[in-house]
Amino acid sequence: MGGFYLFLIPFGIFMFFLLLSSLFIVKQQTAALVENFGRFNSIRNSGLQFKIPIVQRIAGRVNLKIQQLDVMVETKTKDDVFVRLKISVQFQVIKEKVYDAFYKLQNPHDQITSYVFDVVRAEVPKMKLDDVFERKDDIAIAVKQELNEAMINYGYDIIKTLVTDIDPDVQVKAAMNRINAAEREKVAAEYEAEAERIKIVAKARAEAESKRLQGQGIADQRREIARGLEESVDVLNNVGINSQEASALIVVTQHYDTLQSIGEETNTNLILLPNSPQAGSNMLNDMIASFVASNQIGEEMRKRNESDPKMGNPKRSRKKPPSSGDPEVGF
Repeated sequence: MGGFYLFLIPFGIFMFFLLLSSLFIVKQQTAALVENFGRFNSIRNSGLQFKIPIVQRIAGRVNLKIQQLDVMVETKTKDDVFVRLKISVQFQVIKEKVYDAFYKLQNPHDQITSYVFDVVRAEVPKMKLDDVFERKDDIAIAVKQELNEAMINYGYDIIKTLVTDIDPDVQVKAAMNRINAAEREKVAAEYEAEAERIKIVAKARAEAESKRLQGQGIADQRREIARGLEESVDVLNNVGINSQEASALIVVTQHYDTLQSIGEETNTNLILLPNSPQAGSNMLNDMIASFVASNQIGEEMRKRNESDPKMGNPKRSRKKPPSSGDPEVGF
């Protein structure tokens, strides 16, 4: 009886481990493939699963999450520039095609990489370097279409493809930077020239406006001076001083006002000529003499015109030149 119990203990332990080995857990977003003696049996999804010990085994597990594979491709553009492109491929195993994804394709990453190389090296040599930067989305679309057609048969769905980096040759990159810098300097120079032109035009307009206002001011000043002189003459006429004497008096007064203004300036180098003590009196006498002589000449010409009507007609007077004894010759 004791020997029977001794037999049950090892048997119980064996059965416990056997039962324990028949249970397994499948994680979320994962599929497990179970085989019977090396032959496919079933696909188990997430949760606690059971398999027959010794008879069944887990052949493998397939990740159902979205995965990303980065592929670096070096190729040449149409303008003979070597460039490296980084292609990021996001893919996922189709849940209904776990069998194909596990059994039909040995290494999906290598397969995807080969297709990416094939598409990129077929598309990029058709483009110039600038077009590669501008049409990177077209390259990504071409890679996605090609991969979808090829990988769908293996149970893989291509979610998205992205061209995440374009890296030209170092010398080409340096040349592009120099071209870009030169272009920016050209634009900056154009803006600076335009700004300078605007400043010059604005300055010229300001100067023209200033000159116009200055001239207007001088004209207004002279107009007011003339009006003031006219009023002064009218005032002097009202007190019995005739126009000639009034004009002479105003000139003399202005002369002495000018001398007074010059005397108020201590550092002035201006000299007013004539500057003798009799300058004002002489100026007045000269002006009066000029006015008298002018009036006399005008009165004499008026009398001659009245006595000889032909003198008022210049054309008729030219027909008969005056003789040497004619008094008009001296005039």
